[in-house]
This record gives sequence, C-alpha cells and structure tokens, in this order.
Amino acid sequence: MSRGYEGRLAVQQRVLPGYRIPFFDLLARACTGGMSLYAGSPRENEDIVESTPQIAEFTAAQNIHLLSGSLYLCYQQGFIKWLENWNPDALIVEANPRYLATSSAVRWMHRRGRKVIGWGLGAPPLSSAFAGMRRTSRIRFIHQFDSLIAYSRRGAEEYASLGFPPEKIFVATNAVAPRPAEAPKRKRRTSEPPTILFVGRLQARKRVDSLLRACANLPEPQPRLIVVGDGQERQTLELLAKRVYPLAEFPGDKHGEELKSYFSQSDLFVLPGTGGLAVQEAMANGLPIIVAKGDGTQDDLVREGNGWQIAAYDDQALVTTLKLALSDGKRLRKMGAESYRIVSEEINLEKMVDVFVTALKGLH
Repeated sequence: MSRGYEGRLAVQQRVLPGYRIPFFDLLARACTGGMSLYAGSPRENEDIVESTPQIAEFTAAQNIHLLSGSLYLCYQQGFIKWLENWNPDALIVEANPRYLATSSAVRWMHRRGRKVIGWGLGAPPLSSAFAGMRRTSRIRFIHQFDSLIAYSRRGAEEYASLGFPPEKIFVATNAVAPRPAEAPKRKRRTSEPPTILFVGRLQARKRVDSLLRACANLPEPQPRLIVVGDGQERQTLELLAKRVYPLAEFPGDKHGEELKSYFSQSDLFVLPGTGGLAVQEAMANGLPIIVAKGDGTQDDLVREGNGWQIAAYDDQALVTTLKLALSDGKRLRKMGAESYRIVSEEINLEKMVDVFVTALKGLH
C-alpha cells in the first residue's frame, strides 16, 4: 500500500452496509490525521445488513427518505453539523444527485478552501422523456467536485463523456476482499457432479429463481447447487427448488471459515442478477465466474480468461453458458487460477485504498 494521506478525512455514505467496513477501516488506517464516516439507516424494504467501523470514527446521519422507485430522494439531516464538528481537510461523498444535502456540504467545504471528491458508479446513458434535462442536471452536479473516483473503467468513461477532466478521474475497482494470502488448493473431482455456488442476499433482483430453472435444464449428471445467503425471498426460492430443482441446497447466511468451506467445495460461481460483490470473494477463492452484465464493475472483474458475462434477464443465455462452462473441468480450473491472479495482483481492498489515497494526494 502507498504512503497514507496526512490530512483529516470525512467520508459520507447514504447507508453503511457490513461488506464496506473492511474497506473503510483500511482507508481510516491510511489517514494519519484521522477519518470520520457519516451514514444513516436504509429504508425498511432494502434488506441491507448494517454495521459500524472499528477504526474509523462514525457519526449516524438522520436519513429522510422521500418518494420511491425512480423518483427516490434522500436528505441527510445533520450533514453540515457533522462537518463542523469533524472539520475535515477533505471530503469524499457519494456522487449521486438523489442525495439532496450533498451540494450544501460541497459549498461548505469550498468556502473554507477545502476539496471534495465524488465517488460513484458512473453516469449511464439516459433514455427517459426528460433525458436532456436530467443530463444537464447531472453535468452540473458532477462538475462541483474537485475530482471523481469511479467504481469501474466504464464509469470513468461515462464521467469523462459529461466533460469532466479525465486527468481528475480515478478508477478504484470495487472490492470487498483483501489481497489473498495464498492460492487455494482444490481437489480434483472426477467421479462427482460439479458444484455451482451462489452467495448473496436472497432478493428478487438476484434472480436465483432463474438459476434454479437453468440448472433444471442441464443434462445429466446435473450439478449440485449451493445457494448461500438469506433474505426476503428465501422461503419462496426453497419452495420453487422443491418443485424444479431438488438438488439445490440452502444452508443460510454464512461468514468466515464457514463460507470459505463452501467456496472450496465449489467449481463455478454464478451470479445471474444484479449486484454481487461476492464475485470478488469467489475469485479470491479461485473460482471461475458467470455473471450478468450490469453497471460496469463486472467488466473489470470477469474477463474471457476467468469467466463469462451474459446478457441480463436472458434465461437461455444462462442455460447455454452453464452447459459450456461445465463441459470442461480442466478449463474451469485454469479459469479459476486466473480469477485468483486478478484479485491477487489487480483488484483487492489494498489496491482500492491505494487509489483513494492517490486521489486525495492529488487534490490541490
């Protein structure tokens, strides 16, 4: 990891999910002047598991959720008071125009001659009836920042397409796992059917139902399917599995060594829906990947050498790709080794923190 940031850092988030804690604590450790996190609670239906940091300071925001769906907005009450109390040298905020208190916080920092970094997914093309108006608003919003950190190369390109200076855009590929200490050792299984693994919150958008149906359409011997996780869709999925794919197992939410044992038992990791930070953890455990195309973070993680990206909501593509993947065990092991190399050398928490520190040091 590069030498740390010597200033006093403030980081805003709408909510603080548990999977982000290792990153924020590692970033806090890199800030010699200290770091404070500011985040509120999610909406009741979001199914987000919250946590608090061990190293970073933490202040709870009061999130006021307005409207819903595509009209959703969030106002974080107390944002300026937190800045006054923490008095940071630099501020990192989510680059999301739906968060109404952000611009006031940027102005507060700029009046004091301090810099603000926006951190976000990017700015995908708009296609609604008000696309032109929304694009203008988006341009105005991102140009208030002194620099930007994107989750992916695609996100960086989208920011640049809105006229933001490319030299002020940094790419910190989304990561949830540290650099793995050693390559996993996998047993070669020749007499047993292969094992497919899914890990994540059991929500409709994860499309585990499609994975169950896809496995049911595979030729004999059909694979073992392990669905690790919990959530609002679990009971529905278990009932579906009994009807269409009884080979599926639902061990519940697992962490640490228990989760690691499921990675070690598996031959292929599949994420048929959106989200999926578990992809990087699966790669750290030497698994090849099948993932649905999404916001661009998958482009950096999943490549020809270590897996397959399929079109979102294309059930036939999922079946076809599963058949191809499971047809050659030797190729799967080679792709799993490439997955491990990618997270060991290119995409991990340490590399992500390095980019944030570099961006902070680049503020003038």
